[in-house]
Order: sequence, then structure tokens, then C-alpha cells
Amino acid sequence: MSSPEKKTKPPTKQSPESNPNPSLPNDLVVSCLARVSRLHYPTLSLVSKTFQSLIASPDLYKTRSLLNRTESCLYVCLEFLSDPNPRWFTLCQKPNQTLTKEKSSGYALIPISIPNSPHVQYDRGLVAVGSNIYAIGGTIENADSSSVSILDCRTHMWHEAPSMWMKRNQPAANVLDGKIYVAGGFKDFDDSNWMELFDLKTQTWELAKRCKSRVFKSTVLEGEIYTSGDKGVAYKPKEDRWEAVPVGKYLRLDVGWGLICNCVIDNVLYCYNHSVAGIQHYNSGIRCWIDLKGLEGLPKFAGYCNVKLVDYGGKMAIFWNTCLPSSSYKSKSIWCAVISLEKSKTKEIWGKIEWLDVVLTVPHTSKFVAALAAIL
Repeated sequence: MSSPEKKTKPPTKQSPESNPNPSLPNDLVVSCLARVSRLHYPTLSLVSKTFQSLIASPDLYKTRSLLNRTESCLYVCLEFLSDPNPRWFTLCQKPNQTLTKEKSSGYALIPISIPNSPHVQYDRGLVAVGSNIYAIGGTIENADSSSVSILDCRTHMWHEAPSMWMKRNQPAANVLDGKIYVAGGFKDFDDSNWMELFDLKTQTWELAKRCKSRVFKSTVLEGEIYTSGDKGVAYKPKEDRWEAVPVGKYLRLDVGWGLICNCVIDNVLYCYNHSVAGIQHYNSGIRCWIDLKGLEGLPKFAGYCNVKLVDYGGKMAIFWNTCLPSSSYKSKSIWCAVISLEKSKTKEIWGKIEWLDVVLTVPHTSKFVAALAAIL
């Protein structure tokens, strides 16, 4: 009598989710991902859970830094009436480009899942330092706060930093030589004379000398911190002293720019001026504001527009909004344009629009809080 044949079990099919790249070790996958623009990461994270985990790992960003593949990444903060917490978005490349319209730039703002975001009302207390975004001061339960929170843009997690010496709401904050300088943010004018600075290396706060003017906004030019307030004053960090801006040195520099959106790119101050409906830059040689040339194709922004300018790795990113009549004005579009900048031999600055497009549609009641660029 012959023995019965042994039945062999058919080989089990391995789920592609458990090992999407059986022939590639994770360190090699990380090395490949590090060479890809971060604009594509949100799409790549949809490939598998393994990709999603690797894209969020610190090792990937260490590898990007070692390979000199870091780049500027745009982040946008919005407020919605339906949500007490601010929502954050980042610019990315849309997937399935063949399915989009031909004239589309291919870029979009996508939401980021960030738990426990601190309440942020204005952009003045937000600064980007490397891969981190600092939220400084503000209010907690309608009371001024000295708290400082840090958003790690690699992991999209918040953690607390040492608190300031003083409670501040809507302070002016800038980064210079490894330190964050914070001024203003007080209701009491006497207290608003104080400036304090945060040493990023030692993670400690210290007080700077008093100034003789209210501080509403500030910016860094030529290694000094210029403020917009009651009068034109500048803080010289190396000498730890305030100095009145002499008439003629930066004529009109302290007039107006603090009340409108602005940014500094390669030591040049740019601002959007509603009165001339255009973007201007400050020419320190002739001491006046000059229209940025070469922006054919950039629309004139409506008076109600919320405009934001950002230093985007040496280029300028502009965000603005337009109402949507087709939605009975219940929605609005957020636009973005990226402009490359070039200085001619005569020191004129020209801009060239690389692309512009609608990157997000939101309810009309939403509020555009801030736009920043982190290095990742």
C-alpha cells in the first residue's frame, strides 16, 4: 500500500505593507529619500507605513544635512472659527500631476497633524530657526504669557522651551548670531522698553538694556536690530546699546514698514505697500523705497487682502487671498507666488515670477496668521 502524498501548504504571500522593499535595507532607503526634495515627502509617505516612518525619522534629516541636501520649507498657520487651536499647513508637490490641469503649478498647502498646538494670534511672536519654529509669548486664558513653545518641523511635535523673564503678548522677535531677540509686547509703556534675548546654544534668557521707544515690530539689517515704534531706534548687539537712527542715515526706514508685511532677504528689506499696491525694497544707498521691478503677471492685491512675504531660501514667497464669488463669498482662495531675485550691475533688484497658483481654499471666516520657512 502506497503512502499518501504529503500535502504541501502553498507559500503565503507577503503583504507589501510589511516589507515594501525586501531587497533594500532601511539605511539605503533613507539615503535615497534624503536626495529627494522634501516637497515630495507628503506623497511618498502614502506609499507604505514603512515610508511614512522613515520620512518622519531623525535619521533622514541627519542624512540630508550630511549630504548637504537641506532646503527651505514653507509653513503656514491659519485660524478657523470652528477650531480653537491653530492649524498648520506645509507646501508640497501635488501627486498625480497628469490628472491636474495643464496650467497648474503643481503645488498645494496640505494640512499637518500637530497635536496640542499653542494658541497663536499674530506672526510677530513667531520665528523660524533651522528646523524649528518658536512661538514666543502670547496669551493663556486671556492673560499675557512668558511661555515659549518649539515646533520641531521634522517630527511635527511641540515641546516647551525655557520661559522668558517677562510676560509678553505679540512681542517683536528676530534671530541674529545664534540668539533670539524679543522686545515689546507690553500694555505698559515703561515695561515695553525692555528687550531680552534667548541664547540658542545655552538655552537661557538674559535681559538687554532698555530702549527709549515703544517697539511694535523689528527687523535685522547689517547686524543691527531696527525697530518700528514711536521713533527710529536700532539695537547694536555687539555693543549692547540702543542708538537713535540719525536723520538721513536710514531716511524713511522707520516710517510705515512696521505696519505692513515685510521680510529681509540677503540683507535687503522688502515690504508690501498697500498705498502703492506693490512690493518695494529699501535702498540704503539712496535712502528710499523703490518698487521691485520685473513682476509682470503678479496681480494687484485687493485692499482686503492679507499679504505675507517670506524669505524662501534666497527667493521671495508671497501669500495672499482672494474671495470666491462662486461660493457666495463664503470661501476664499489662498494664493502663493515664488519670485527669484537678481541684483543688476547698477544694483537694481529685479524679480522674476517662477510660478503662482491657488494653493488652498478655506472658509471666508478663517484668519491667515503667519507664513515662515524652516530649513529641513
